[in-house]
Amino acid sequence: MQQFNVFDEPLNECCSDPLTGFFRDGFCNTNEHDHGLHIVCCLIDNNFLDFSSSMGNDLSTPRPEFNFPGLKEGDSWCVCAMRWQEAYDNNCAPKIFLKRTNKKVTKLINMSILKQFAIDID
Repeated sequence: MQQFNVFDEPLNECCSDPLTGFFRDGFCNTNEHDHGLHIVCCLIDNNFLDFSSSMGNDLSTPRPEFNFPGLKEGDSWCVCAMRWQEAYDNNCAPKIFLKRTNKKVTKLINMSILKQFAIDID
């Protein structure tokens, strides 16, 4: 089933190296089993990595048992919608690729806020 971005266009790939997404298919696709809603395609920065770690989710450390290489600044990654919102609330939100972000996020986060962090629109 094809999913759509916030502009109601076909969802673009977020990242294949490292392979991201709830389904590890490179896209911020979701379904009813994705309780974290991994739907916001972000350009990861150290500020966000530090924040996420402080909240108990270390995204920097490789976890080979989960085929997870660990993230570094400059990687793209499908971030959980509410984690992004928490980072925003704490001035730690990373930039967003809106054409790669699932439109379901607009039910959770105001589009005007998302656009402030967009790096792929004029």
